[in-house]
Amino acid sequence: MTVAIIITAIILILCVFSSKFLHRFGVPTLLIFILLGMVFGSDGIVGIYFDNYGLAETICSVALIFIMFYGGFGTNWNTARPVLKQSICMSTLGVIFTALLTGLFCHYALGMSWLEGLLTGSVVGSTDAASVFSILRSKKLNLKGGLASLLEIESGSNDPVSYMMTIIILTIMSVSSDISLPWMIAKQLLFGFGIGFGVAFLSSKLLSRINFEINGMDAILVIGTALFTYGFSSWLGGNGYLSVYIVGIVLGNSKILHKTSLVHFFDGITWLMQIAIFFVLGLLAFPSKIPSVALPAILISVFMIIVARPVATFLILSWFKTPVRQQLLVSWSGLRGAASIVFAIFVMSSGVVIEHDIFHIVFFVALFSVAVQGTLLPKIADKLGLVDKEDDSLVLKTFTDYQDDVDTKLLEVPVTEDDFYAGRLLREANIPEEVLIVMIKRHGETIIPRGSTKIKVGDILVVSSESFERFKSGQLKPPQ
Repeated sequence: MTVAIIITAIILILCVFSSKFLHRFGVPTLLIFILLGMVFGSDGIVGIYFDNYGLAETICSVALIFIMFYGGFGTNWNTARPVLKQSICMSTLGVIFTALLTGLFCHYALGMSWLEGLLTGSVVGSTDAASVFSILRSKKLNLKGGLASLLEIESGSNDPVSYMMTIIILTIMSVSSDISLPWMIAKQLLFGFGIGFGVAFLSSKLLSRINFEINGMDAILVIGTALFTYGFSSWLGGNGYLSVYIVGIVLGNSKILHKTSLVHFFDGITWLMQIAIFFVLGLLAFPSKIPSVALPAILISVFMIIVARPVATFLILSWFKTPVRQQLLVSWSGLRGAASIVFAIFVMSSGVVIEHDIFHIVFFVALFSVAVQGTLLPKIADKLGLVDKEDDSLVLKTFTDYQDDVDTKLLEVPVTEDDFYAGRLLREANIPEEVLIVMIKRHGETIIPRGSTKIKVGDILVVSSESFERFKSGQLKPPQ
């Protein structure tokens, strides 16, 4: 047990420092963590033997819940609205078109059966936002025409579609399955949307009204909400990832207490989950098996890059009269990532007889996609004239970085006896989350405010002027 804890600690530390060092060279975090997993794996230097697809599925499933939730929670609805239609079409129809075209290629060019070809296409149908924006951020590149927003929404919302298609094909391939396919699809959508919006409505009402006396309890409540949403939806036959994503979007765009602290908390949790997924995927892979699947995997990758993804992109975005240069870049930005490899694990642990080694094929496809498309992405964006060299704010502050913005102009406000918060602890003062108290000046000393800090008469509060003035004027009411 002690050895396992030490190894886990070493892995986490190595992941953090290696990503910090290699990130500046444009190496995506996905690739870094997976390669570390392969180093520790059975064919690697450390030699930890791991081939338990069931355990890997459990770990990755739980990790994906948090990743999907935070993907929705960090989505700024106002920023997303201008490209919402295009993004939703790309995350639904785009995945379906890509999966069907890839399935046809796997059948006719690689000799897979119809169902196994469609299964492979479904598994690799979704794209990975983390890889794209890791590369753009490392090069400090911002994309013109709202492309950063489009890619972020598409990549954040297309995993549930790929997951649903994978489950549908696996159900069809299951000999013992007596499930009605139309009813299964209906349940995936109805329960996925219904439970997602239902839980989101109730939890947003709860979180907007309850102010916990103990710091961190709201974060625990949100964790429980995300886990319950996925579990309850999946138990009823719904799309659990879709439900979790919807809850994340609704909560992230609701006026809930301590929202900023929740963003910081889930940002750390999500990174931990990403490390867990990527490392487990690398640990599960056997590099010795890669040569046997390299050729079909390369052919699938090349087909998706030059045929499947471009065809799907142009069929959809042409309807919105998107400029051709932007469509070309969206086509090239369809990197495959961790979700595809996780869905391949679902296939391997499903009990369905598969002729080909889908896990290692998909594993290689993801690595090939990140290495080739990711490396050339900045150059292609520049050649197409879609790099905004005057403004890098959007790529450095994508949806997953958004918090409730406050005015950076500060104001000093003296505390008088007439102020209702005078003499109260900060956490008991009923000051809304929108009011940011940066520091407190007291008798020449500077105090960094905490929940246990008592506000005294004579103190000078250093606050964000816009929000505090709205609060003082009565436009922004404290929670009841």
